Amino acid sequence: MVNVKVNIRVFVNNISAERFWEISKPIPQVKITTNLNVVGIEKKGNQTLEVPFIFNISYMPAVAQINIKGRAVVTGEKNELEKIHTAYKEKKPPPPQLIQAISNVVFIESVIISRTVGIPPPIPLPQIPVAPTKKPKEPPYRA
Repeated sequence: MVNVKVNIRVFVNNISAERFWEISKPIPQVKITTNLNVVGIEKKGNQTLEVPFIFNISYMPAVAQINIKGRAVVTGEKNELEKIHTAYKEKKPPPPQLIQAISNVVFIESVIISRTVGIPPPIPLPQIPVAPTKKPKEPPYRA
């Protein structure tokens, strides 16, 4: 695995969202599938890589679909960028830091878009556990 010390900036070029479910019908329980596809890693000069990506969110049943396209721009030392590019040529997965940076941006954008379109957000909402009510303790003896 490549240990990456680089600067990553993520830019969104295209956002597409479509709601298939009628507004008047309540949205059923859905299964949400997300897919982040890094299309390539391209050299742009000695100290820059461009990483085009496509992020897709699908709902089952077919409630809606969201697509986000963009580019991550990776800058840093030449040898670090060379390691990333060489790993890509060898069909190795991109560094986790790159995937995390892209994921952070696209998930935030998709949550905002899902609210606009009126569909469930693509990330699970936190569940707050309900604390059981405790009965007051009875004294160990009665007089």
